[in-house]
Amino acid sequence: QVQLVESGGGLVQAGGSLRISCAISGRMSNMFFMGWFRQAPGKERDFVASISWSGGNTYYADSVKGRFTISQTNGKSTVYLQMNSLKPEDTAVYYCAAKDTLSAGGSHYFTYDYDYWGQGTQVTVSS
Repeated sequence: QVQLVESGGGLVQAGGSLRISCAISGRMSNMFFMGWFRQAPGKERDFVASISWSGGNTYYADSVKGRFTISQTNGKSTVYLQMNSLKPEDTAVYYCAAKDTLSAGGSHYFTYDYDYWGQGTQVTVSS
């Protein structure tokens, strides 16, 4: 089992920055990808960014490309999402997710690709 705990959310003005974190614990030997998703009220949970566990390759949704950066500590116990130039439309609950190598397929862009989820952290961007 893997446990994920997000932190660092809050209220920020448009144009500001925020860094959210995901602390990873438990059995990490089979990890394949780590991802960040977000869900605004009344909307589906959407892909934001992902990072490969072994090589550190990163991937981003078009809506955040150039503004957000996903990274992971050397010990791989924490994943960060640095968010710059925030916009009101970035307001959402942000979820950390982990994809196990035992899962079928190599996709990492959809909620159903991931096996473990955190509880989420609220990010609110005021205009």
